[in-house]
Amino acid sequence: MDPFAWSDKPRNTAFPIASAGYPFIFAAAFTTAIFSLLGFKMLALTALLMTFAICFFFRDPDRVIPTEAGAFVSPADGKVIKAKRLEKNPYLDGPCMQVSIFMTVFNVHVNRASCEGTIEKTAYQPGTFFSANLDKAQTRNEHNAVFLKMENDKEVCIVQIAGLIARRIICWANKGEKLKKGQRFGLICFGSRLDVYLPVDVVLNVSVGEKVKAGTSIIGYLK
Repeated sequence: MDPFAWSDKPRNTAFPIASAGYPFIFAAAFTTAIFSLLGFKMLALTALLMTFAICFFFRDPDRVIPTEAGAFVSPADGKVIKAKRLEKNPYLDGPCMQVSIFMTVFNVHVNRASCEGTIEKTAYQPGTFFSANLDKAQTRNEHNAVFLKMENDKEVCIVQIAGLIARRIICWANKGEKLKKGQRFGLICFGSRLDVYLPVDVVLNVSVGEKVKAGTSIIGYLK
């Protein structure tokens, strides 16, 4: 078996952009055009720079996914802020392993499945907008949980958490849908945080402070 595979079909473009970013990009480009037609050069230049910045924010590069058996991949680009065992958690029964990843506005915002599995349910919860790296953001911020069941009946939960700037969580995955490891399932506009809750018998492969990439960085191995 090949060591890597595509979870999503690669796109024929040099700079793939997430479709959720199109409204923001078109609005910024339209504003740039209006300012330019009105002769407001500095405003037009500022709006043009904002258009390029938004395109950068919503970039969605294709990724090849490691196929190694028992390997769980990162659901997001960013920095690991938690990697530990929990005796109790709000999502899975019993103890589990938690990895939390903080995304800045400079990271790719698209989220990917950590493992192959079937979506049992998704659970959206409105809330506040504290900075996503704070402990209280874990349960008090607006968030969306995606519950996956693997073929071996082990359960995984990936939680998209809004932050101080991020105010829009997008999840296009639906109950009953089967996701491949590394497959795109949603995004959070303008950075934030992803928490992934793994079976307790997973050996973590990351530590706090480490930089990871969605779909390519292995965060743990099933024993």
